[in-house]
Amino acid sequence: QVQPVESGGGLVQAGGSLRLSCAASGRTFRTYGMGWFRQAPGKEREFVGAISWSAGSTYYADSVKGRFTTSRDNAKNTVYLQMNSLKPEDTAVYYCAASQYPFNGPSSSRPRQYDYWGQGTQVTVSS
Repeated sequence: QVQPVESGGGLVQAGGSLRLSCAASGRTFRTYGMGWFRQAPGKEREFVGAISWSAGSTYYADSVKGRFTTSRDNAKNTVYLQMNSLKPEDTAVYYCAASQYPFNGPSSSRPRQYDYWGQGTQVTVSS
């Protein structure tokens, strides 16, 4: 079992960058695929990106491809989301989640693939 905890959110101007971190407790962290999702007010939770347990594979939503990058450091039990060229429409609460299922790009975009979720961190991009 792992418990993800996000940090690094905040207020940034359009065109700026932020790096989110997700620290997960549990000795089995390195066996979990990790995903990032976001939810804006009045909207459904949306997939952002995912990374396999070995960091050998990643998968992104089209809306963030080329701007966001996810990485992980298993020695630190931490996953990162580097967000560049931020836009006002990126404003949302960002969540990280852990999945025990084998990593498969398109399947990793489904919330039901994930077993453990963090509480989220707010990202606000001003125009």
